[in-house]
Amino acid sequence: MTTREMSVAQATVEFLANQRTVDVVDGVRTEVRTIPGMHGIFGHGNVAGVGQALKQAQTLAPGLMPYHQGRNEQALVHQAVGYARHTRRRQTYAVTASIGPGSTNMATGAALATTNRLPALLLPSDEFATRASDPVLQQLELPHAYDVTCADLFRPISRYFDRVQRPEQLFSALLNGMRVLMDPAETGAVTISLPQDVQAERILVPEEFLAPREWRIRRPAPEEVDLAAAVEAIRGARQPLIIAGGGVHYGFATDALRTLAESTGIPVSYTQAGVGTLQWDHPLCLGAIGSTGSTASNTYARDADVIIGIGTRYEDFTTASMTAFQHPGVRFVNINVASLDAYKMGAGVQIVADAGTTLPLLRERLESVGHHTSAEVAELVRREKARWDATVDEAFTVRNQPLPAQTEIIGAVNEAMDARDVVICAAGSLPGDLHKLWRAEDPYGYHVEYAFSCMGYEIAGGLGVKRAALAEAQAQGKAPEDGRDVVVMVGDGSYLMMHTELVTAVAERIKLIVVLLQNHGYASIGSLSESLGSQRFGTKYRYLEDQRRFDGAHELPIDIATNAESLGVDVIRVEPGEDAIDRLNAAVAEAKARPEDSGPVLIHINSDLYLDAPDSESWWDVPVTGVSELDTTQNAYQTYRDHKSRQRQLLGDGRDTDERNH
Repeated sequence: MTTREMSVAQATVEFLANQRTVDVVDGVRTEVRTIPGMHGIFGHGNVAGVGQALKQAQTLAPGLMPYHQGRNEQALVHQAVGYARHTRRRQTYAVTASIGPGSTNMATGAALATTNRLPALLLPSDEFATRASDPVLQQLELPHAYDVTCADLFRPISRYFDRVQRPEQLFSALLNGMRVLMDPAETGAVTISLPQDVQAERILVPEEFLAPREWRIRRPAPEEVDLAAAVEAIRGARQPLIIAGGGVHYGFATDALRTLAESTGIPVSYTQAGVGTLQWDHPLCLGAIGSTGSTASNTYARDADVIIGIGTRYEDFTTASMTAFQHPGVRFVNINVASLDAYKMGAGVQIVADAGTTLPLLRERLESVGHHTSAEVAELVRREKARWDATVDEAFTVRNQPLPAQTEIIGAVNEAMDARDVVICAAGSLPGDLHKLWRAEDPYGYHVEYAFSCMGYEIAGGLGVKRAALAEAQAQGKAPEDGRDVVVMVGDGSYLMMHTELVTAVAERIKLIVVLLQNHGYASIGSLSESLGSQRFGTKYRYLEDQRRFDGAHELPIDIATNAESLGVDVIRVEPGEDAIDRLNAAVAEAKARPEDSGPVLIHINSDLYLDAPDSESWWDVPVTGVSELDTTQNAYQTYRDHKSRQRQLLGDGRDTDERNH
């Protein structure tokens, strides 16, 4: 066996550089680098290990492992996740960080990756494995468990965790990490902790370990017995509904979903991760579902008797906190590559399989028995869709007021963007409004991180998506300017949480378009607070009055536009005025026309804090205190109890006991 003497860090870098993802969809084989590069911030713990390995690779083998300098470790993980989402989980970045706070900064990003079922490879640095210099700077010392380090924080929030305490453990750690990273049912954050002394240790590395290695994405087909059960359940439905989640995208099943819907007449609603699975103006597209959904989806879902969940996690926004489905005999047919999700809602039929392999087979079986929804269902879909489309048209109507509504801004940006462009968002009131209102025409055109809804994801995640879009254009033989523009929509609250990766975009001359809505407060939580009887307490950006109140009339003199300019970002200011929306349209067009190497541009616009989007006629369960001396809270509690009375656990398969026994 031929071996090479290397450091553990050098072996890690070269191993990762030679990993390949292989994916076969509809007979077409795609092969790409699994880890196209590494993000990192250096400190003691990784500067002499992974840092040296990256420098050596850059010097001796340029292109082996491209390195991207970052400004915040959490944001670096967000970049990896954004890249992974746009590449449909075929690729992600590795992230290296120093020990202590450098590594723990990645924890939020790790939880976000795992919650969203998106791959990200984290390489936190750890304390000395030998304990030769205990305690070192930034070491966590627990008197009851000296083997616990800061890196153990990642255990419950990673899909795979390992610590390389001896050089020889590197082989199994990296191989197992890659296995989980590329497993569609198990993927999420993969964390491999590297003690700083082990990173620099010598190791004899077999050449075969460093050789190119393929990781094929598994796309399991459905079992015949489950497929038959699904057909039986759907055939017996009077008012069936498809709920499309992110699994439709990851299964490259958007065309299969459309043909299934057209063949059977079953309408489609979509989750946040499922936006774009069916074009918004398709006659069978009811739009978003749940707490942030359309009235079309929620009205239809209320009386649906069979729900066909495809690649969805069924989070509480999707189910309207278990109030969306009110038919007494509602049944669930779930198609999901992850059994965890396939068995949710007490599903009577669970197809643990890839959406892309399952939907064509399901369509064939339903066609063979001549299944199609009734004319009554078709009319209901047509009527409710028309009602909602008119509602969105009205929400997008420009009022010509100095401070536009957020809905007007969304409509203007939606109109100004090309169909292939990508909108990015994550937290605040924007994601809910985008879910309801955004008119997606391209499967890749909508990217809202909502499983973790992490404030601060927007700009960093958007930069990751832009990197993926540039790589996509290059792979297709297109010039960068012929690819996708990426437009980040973010409120002032999320911007102040994390905007540092704008500096990264400046440094790398990456054209990232940011539309910043300033409303001087936390609009989403403010509105929620008001609905719960707490009168927007603590949600406005105001001066502190009487050492106890932040809700006075005097806004803070925050100038985010100037802040962005100070970071090297080109800023377009849309000043308040009756023509603000027209000027916003022009600003987006101007930003899109700029060269790809011109760097980031931020469009700053003020919006009205108090104008909400159209009502979804749905609910989200946020408990209200049952004991209060405030009239507003008492009234909110009564409303809460009314909604709570319609909440269902849905633990069965929708059939009564006698039917199941027969």
